[in-house]
Amino acid sequence: MEQALIYAVPALGLVGLIVMAIKSAWVTKQETGDENMIELAGYIADGAMAFLKAEWKVLSYFAVIAVILLIWSGMSVETSSPVIAISFLIGAVLSALAGYIGMNIATKANVRTTQAARTSLKHALKVSFTGGSVMGLGVAGLAVLGLGSLFILFYNMYVLNVAGAGVNGLEMEKALEVLAGFSLGAESIALFARVGGGIYTKAADVGADLVGKVEAGIPEDDIRNPATIADNVGDNVGDVAGMGADLFGSYVATILATMVLGREIVSIDNFGGIAPILLPMVLAGLGIVFSIMGMFFVTIKNDKGDVQHALNMGNWSSIVFTGIASFFVVKYMLPETLSIRGYDFTNMDVFYAIILGLVVGTLMSIITEYYTAMGKRPVQSIIKQSATGHATNIIAGLAVGMESTVLPILVLAGGIMGSYAFAGLYGVAIAAAGMMATTAMQLAIDGFGPIADNAGGIAEMSQLPEEVRERTDILDAVGNTTAASGKGFAIASAALTSLALFAAFVGVAGIDAIDIFKAPVLAALFVGGMIPYIFSSLAIAAVGRAAMEMVNEVRRQFREIPGIMEYKAKPEYDKCVEISTKASLREMLLPGAIALITPLIVGFGFQGVFEQVSSAEMLGGLLAGVTVSGVLMGMFQSNAGGAWDNAKKSFEKGVEIDGEMYYKKSEPHKASVTGDTVGDPFKDTSGPSMNILIKLMSIVALIIAPHISQKPHLDTMSGKVEVKKEIRYENREKVVTETITKINEVN
Repeated sequence: MEQALIYAVPALGLVGLIVMAIKSAWVTKQETGDENMIELAGYIADGAMAFLKAEWKVLSYFAVIAVILLIWSGMSVETSSPVIAISFLIGAVLSALAGYIGMNIATKANVRTTQAARTSLKHALKVSFTGGSVMGLGVAGLAVLGLGSLFILFYNMYVLNVAGAGVNGLEMEKALEVLAGFSLGAESIALFARVGGGIYTKAADVGADLVGKVEAGIPEDDIRNPATIADNVGDNVGDVAGMGADLFGSYVATILATMVLGREIVSIDNFGGIAPILLPMVLAGLGIVFSIMGMFFVTIKNDKGDVQHALNMGNWSSIVFTGIASFFVVKYMLPETLSIRGYDFTNMDVFYAIILGLVVGTLMSIITEYYTAMGKRPVQSIIKQSATGHATNIIAGLAVGMESTVLPILVLAGGIMGSYAFAGLYGVAIAAAGMMATTAMQLAIDGFGPIADNAGGIAEMSQLPEEVRERTDILDAVGNTTAASGKGFAIASAALTSLALFAAFVGVAGIDAIDIFKAPVLAALFVGGMIPYIFSSLAIAAVGRAAMEMVNEVRRQFREIPGIMEYKAKPEYDKCVEISTKASLREMLLPGAIALITPLIVGFGFQGVFEQVSSAEMLGGLLAGVTVSGVLMGMFQSNAGGAWDNAKKSFEKGVEIDGEMYYKKSEPHKASVTGDTVGDPFKDTSGPSMNILIKLMSIVALIIAPHISQKPHLDTMSGKVEVKKEIRYENREKVVTETITKINEVN
């Protein structure tokens, strides 16, 4: 029974990949439109692939350095192994592959969505959402297949093949520590992909907007704008490849954190005592199946159908299916009573924690949708204040972003307290795992957005009839809202996952509490709170510098290439693509280095510096600071940017302010364009990177925890932490040796 369940996990991941291949083949078979549309789509695909290859080349150098350090780490402590380096590489490769799968299908689905929009909104939705579902299933399928397969391998290597090994002992701890390398690889690539892709897309977007729309007065995706191809390429490398790698890393980190805490639970079950460890992987595998089922609900009857409602139906149905199935899974796998670190709970408490996680995820999406959707009070307030100028638009957007943190944080706090009340720290972790179970559906909805955005761009550049652009605009507006909701969902899962990783770190590092009355710990807490700010500063400033280069290049082409505005000359699109590519690769390194190096500096740099305070405690303070600050910054920036974007888009259909109608090119519209430009790096570069930042730092801390641990052994069978100093073992061996010698002398 134990073996059957273990092998079922990667099998479910394989099911997701098979369905992904079927959907990908269906998208590829759809009509691509005329030669002009195919040519434009080719520019976008070539630019996206060129960026991805260049990014992979840079990241390969980072991977080599990381592998060397991990081999040293694996050889230095008994609870790890040099195999962690191989685990890291597999995680990194699969994370990059997840991003590539999403980007590859998106660059095929965009032009096919444009062609579908020539017939109906219903068909355009089907093509764009199917393209998004390929990315969703690819990410979830690779994550479950990779994680499940590696767990089988390491479980056999370190537990089953070691005589006398225990499920709750050092052998299982080693297996999970090595598996953490997989998560580190996934999150590392995700951070660089997200930051690099975000800088790329927003540099192009800001440059295209400032010169094209504001100065030249031409539409956003006008073919005469030299930056428009780079802008559309950016949608793919940032919102698709970056998002794919992002959610791949988040998905894996959530499952891993729950598994690490599950190791501490004494479980008398039918699966050799590993049911609490297997449960999050089983939930993830079943979530793929229920996401596939939910995808059938995403459809509308005609052009007047509600696209947002259709997407919500798919999302909610997959959540409901997962919630129902989790009851039977929990009752089947877990014994009646369990305990973790002295906290007793039942299998039904675990089920309640999973349901609470699903509820928290749903509420986070609903609240985020409210703050960023067209027609709602927050966006309307930005529209109204656009009437009095650019400054008041900015003020309104900042206010909306700050206000939007209140309800999500209260929901999150309630979820943390509720899930802890149900099943202790394991309850918090399994709540996050339940929330992330339907990642395939969440990512399908996210991936649909940039595909629709690209489709609108191709329609504009190809000068297709107005009704085609109207259909793609409907999809694009919904895509902006779903993207913001997805980011809200991701940051909520990051908060729960980081708490679970933090709890796992505390256990491995052997510290009882993070005492902020100790000055060094409080200092580390403040430094952790600062990290998201400097990280955001670097990311936003990078967008600003790259955008300046883009603006100057677009102005140069308008000035020096005669005939562009009259459609007599073709702009040099490749120059703008080159600017975005070089800038993003150059600027992504420092923010990424901060996330990776800071925990190492605190963990190793302050070892033995203070008598009463360990570096492990200081590192715990750092993680607490970065988690709280990062969650708030992520919510604020993502929601403010999403609200600014949809405020701008509202003017394209016409809005009423104090009894007067305003449309595109009006003064309030120009003010809204400024707000959207400010919000671009908020919502697509620094904001969504926050969830990766806090999880990556937590995973780095977890991996180095054995090196800075105060307590080399955890007696998890009793749920108590016991200090067993090495000198005790040395003295015991010395006494035994001397006694044997004396006995031999007497004989």
